[in-house]
Amino acid sequence: MEKSIVLKSRPVGKPTLSNFEFVTDNLNRNLNVGELRLETKYVSVDPYLRGRMNDAKSYIPPFELNKPIQSGSIAKVIESKNENFAVGDYVSGMLDWKTKQVSSGTGLIKVNPNKAPLSAYLGILGMTGLTAYLGLTQIGKPVAGETLVVSGAAGAVGSVVGQIGKILGLSVVGIAGTDEKIALLKNKFGFDAGINYNTSTDLKADLAKAAPKGIDIYFDNVGGSISEAVLYHINKFARIIICGAIAVYNEKEIPKSTSVQPFLVKNSALMQGFIVSNYADKFSEAIKQLASWLAQDKITYTETIVDGFDQIPQAFIDLFEGKNKGKMIVKI
Repeated sequence: MEKSIVLKSRPVGKPTLSNFEFVTDNLNRNLNVGELRLETKYVSVDPYLRGRMNDAKSYIPPFELNKPIQSGSIAKVIESKNENFAVGDYVSGMLDWKTKQVSSGTGLIKVNPNKAPLSAYLGILGMTGLTAYLGLTQIGKPVAGETLVVSGAAGAVGSVVGQIGKILGLSVVGIAGTDEKIALLKNKFGFDAGINYNTSTDLKADLAKAAPKGIDIYFDNVGGSISEAVLYHINKFARIIICGAIAVYNEKEIPKSTSVQPFLVKNSALMQGFIVSNYADKFSEAIKQLASWLAQDKITYTETIVDGFDQIPQAFIDLFEGKNKGKMIVKI
C-alpha cells in the first residue's frame, strides 16, 4: 500500500493542515510497456505551489481537488518496462506527492548521485539554481561594479542570486527576516551587507546605508512593503526582476500598494516578471555553469531537510513562516 497527499480543500489565506488529506492506494498493477515504477526519495516544497491551490487562471493549471499535489521530486526506479530507464536509476521531475507511483517517463531526467547529493538536483542544480542564474543574467543583465539587492535573500533562490552577483563583480545586499539569516548571508554566501526587515525601524533608511550608490538591480522574491521600500533607491536604468511575491500569496483581498509607475518612469527602469521555463532553451548552458562554479567552490548552498513523507504539508506551510534556510526539502 502506498500513501499519497491530495488537496482536500482550497486554502483561504494561509494554508492549514486541514487543506490536505492522506490517501492510501494500492499500486500493485503490472506495468505496461513504456512505464516505470518509482519510489520517491526527496520532495521539494516551494512557495509557488500556493498559487496552484487557488482555482484561478495562471501560467500553470491549478491543482484539482481530491487529486495528488505535484512538485519537483527525486525518485528511484524500482521497476521498468521503459528502455530509457533501468532499475536503480535516479530521476528528477514533476511528480505526485506519493510514496510510489507509475510514470511513462515523460519529463523525467536522470540524475547522478555520484556527482552531487541527490537533494542538490532539486536546488542548486535544479529549478532553484536555474531560476537564480537565468533571472539575474537574462533580465538583470549585471555589469561589474553595480549594486544588487535581493529580497528573500536567505531562501533557496535568493542565496544563489547573491552568490552569482558576487562572482559577476556586483556589490550585493540581502534582505532577510532574522539576525541568524543575515549572519548566514554575510559569512557563508559572501553578501556585502544584510538587512533584517523584522527589526528594521526604517527600511528605506537602512537601504540607503547598505546601498549608498543606489540600486541597479533588484531581485524580488517577496513583494509587499519590502519591495516598495526598494523603489525609493533605484538608479536610472535599474532592472527589477520579479521572481515571487511570498509576502502577499496568502492575502484574502488584493493588497493596496505604492504605485510603481512614477518610479519606473523617473528612472527609465525596467520591471519584468518571469517564470524559469521562459528560458528552457538555456537550461543546459545554465546547469553547466552552475555545476562548474559548484565544483570550484565558488558557490555553495544551504538546505533545510525535513524527514518523513507525512511532514510534507507542514514543511510547505513552514515556508510562509520563514522557517527554512535555503531550499526546503522533505526526505522520504
